[in-house]
Amino acid sequence: MEIKQLKSFSAVAEFGSFSRAAVALSVAQPVLSRQVKSLETELGVRLLYRNGRGIILTEAGKLLDQYAKGILESTARARSEIAALQSDPRGSVTIGMPPSVGFVLTVPLVQAFKRAYPSIALRVVEGFSGHVLEWLLTGRIDVAVLYNAPRMGNVLSQPLLQDDLFLLGAAKDPCSLPAKPVPARRMTELPMILPSRPHGLRLVVDQILGKAGIVLNPDLEVDAMPSTLNLIQRGVGYTILSYSSVHHLVDEGRIKVWSIVEPQLTRKLILATSSQRPGTVATKALTDIVRSEMRELVRRGLWRPQRQRREAAE
Repeated sequence: MEIKQLKSFSAVAEFGSFSRAAVALSVAQPVLSRQVKSLETELGVRLLYRNGRGIILTEAGKLLDQYAKGILESTARARSEIAALQSDPRGSVTIGMPPSVGFVLTVPLVQAFKRAYPSIALRVVEGFSGHVLEWLLTGRIDVAVLYNAPRMGNVLSQPLLQDDLFLLGAAKDPCSLPAKPVPARRMTELPMILPSRPHGLRLVVDQILGKAGIVLNPDLEVDAMPSTLNLIQRGVGYTILSYSSVHHLVDEGRIKVWSIVEPQLTRKLILATSSQRPGTVATKALTDIVRSEMRELVRRGLWRPQRQRREAAE
């Protein structure tokens, strides 16, 4: 049985006439007759009789009419609820990202997402890029923001931005570095504080500098960004981080920032989902908001110091 057949039969039963039912459904009367006849053939029973005053349902017809009404009502309700999802999506969705990204993205993302989709429950978790990728692959999270695209067929990724890495030091600058880009080789002479391997940032730094024949042997390895920044502000050493992670400290005059050249240190920030799970309305809504908020953060200049923004504009 098809929904179209049940709809035709139910209309005939309601109006007691093929002609009136055909007008109500905006179909030709012969089409309506064929659909009802096909139902009778499929079920092997007569569903109605014609007389001079219209049609009369048989016992089988009365029974089918009860079921047809329930099926059609359920179908209409399903259509209505599914359509409502497009204007007011529901459900839940989880996003994972590194702490350095979460520091600047989480608050505006949550605010924008809850304004746009108040009926979707949002969960945010933070971890190193390697952990975030593992959570995505195991289904713990639905969307991932992480550094450098993984070469995996079961991960769908799209670029968000190129993230430049900078040298950071205390406002009083214990080594009195000049206010200009610092050659990467100069960092071998500085007291560096870096995360230990296999932290994603450390791997990127070692890989890029290694190709240039530069090896950094940090004086101190710290895997917690807040602790690293506290040490930097106290003049214990220097570190390498994204500008977005420390823009507030730079604005407050608590740390200094230098561009790194020869070579420049960069990494790509990507947005990823799993190809092993079907996309949902909530997932698409979240990825759209992430892209929108990242564009806004870039527009506001949170990924590049003011000096660099002026130089780029010139």
